[in-house]
Amino acid sequence: MNKRLFRTQFNQMENIEKQVLMESLAARYDMTFLGLHTFDRWGQSCTTGIFKKDGREFVFVPGDTVTLGWEQFAVGLNQESREELEYLFREWEMERDPEEMIRESMAPVRQAAIGPMLVGRELEEINWEPVKMDDPRLTVHPDWLKEFRDFAWSDSSSLTLHQSARIERTEKGFQICIYNHTDYDALLAMLENRGFSLPTADEWAYLCGGGCRTLFPWGDGLDYSMRLRWFEDMDEDENRPYDMEEPNFFGLSIAYDPYMREVVQADRLTTCGGDGGCNICGGLGPFLGFLPCSPHCKPEVQEDNELNGDYDFYRPIIRLENYD
Repeated sequence: MNKRLFRTQFNQMENIEKQVLMESLAARYDMTFLGLHTFDRWGQSCTTGIFKKDGREFVFVPGDTVTLGWEQFAVGLNQESREELEYLFREWEMERDPEEMIRESMAPVRQAAIGPMLVGRELEEINWEPVKMDDPRLTVHPDWLKEFRDFAWSDSSSLTLHQSARIERTEKGFQICIYNHTDYDALLAMLENRGFSLPTADEWAYLCGGGCRTLFPWGDGLDYSMRLRWFEDMDEDENRPYDMEEPNFFGLSIAYDPYMREVVQADRLTTCGGDGGCNICGGLGPFLGFLPCSPHCKPEVQEDNELNGDYDFYRPIIRLENYD
C-alpha cells in the first residue's frame, strides 16, 4: 500500500504532490477531480481532494492507526453540560456519576488500523425513489393524488404519506418520491454492483472523530454555542446550515442529527451516528439527545434487516485496498 495514502505522510506532502496523487485516483476510479481543499475544524486539519462521480461528491480520507472508543473524560464536562445532567438527575431522583452513565453507552477502547478511502461527503436516502406525477405506481392511488393536489394549494413545504409517497416544493416546482421497502442485504448488493461499500463501525468512528480522545470531536461536553438541530428555530434563515452539519476536518457532513442513523457494514443491520431521535423524543435534552452522535458511541444492532426510510441513511465509500 502506498504510504502517501496515510495521514502522517499525506499531511507532509506539498500541494503539488497531492494534486498529482489525487488526479491519479480520479483516473483510476473514473471520477472527476474538482480540486484540493483545506478542511480545518475542531483542532484537526486536512488538505485533500474533492471528487465527483454519479452526481455525488467524494473526498479522499487518508488512512491511519487510531485509538477508538471511550472510557473516561480527556478534559472533563464543561459547566453547561454538567448542569444539564445534574438537573436531569434531580428530576429522576437519581444519584449518578455522569462519567459512569456515559461510559455505559460507549464502545470499548481499542486500536484500529483504518485504510485510505474515497468517502461520500453527504448522507443519502435509502428507500425514497424520485418519480414523475404520471408514474403508474402513483396514479393507481387516487387518494394520494388528491392529497398532493391539496398540498399544492397550501403553504406547506412538503407532505409525506407514511412509507408510501412524498411531495416537496422546490424552486423548479415539485419533487415527488415513492417509498420502496428494502432491506440491508439489498442495500449492500446495490452498492457492490455500483463499486461502492459502506464504512464499518470502526471506519465510521474514524470518519466522525478522526481519532479524537474526547467524547465529541470538539471536546467532552456539548458546545451550546452551536446551532443544534431540533433545539433551535431556524425560520429566520432556513438556508443556513446547522453547525454540526458543516463539513468536518475530513470534509464530511457526518453525525449532525440524532434522528438520522447511518447504516454501516456488519454481519447484520447496524447503525451509528444517531438513535432515531429516541433520547430527544424522551425529553432528555440536548446533551443526551446528541450523545448517540459521539464517534465513540456503541454501534446499534437493529432487531431485523428491514431498512426504515425515515431514520436510516447511508454513505458510499471506496476502499483503496490495492492502490500502489
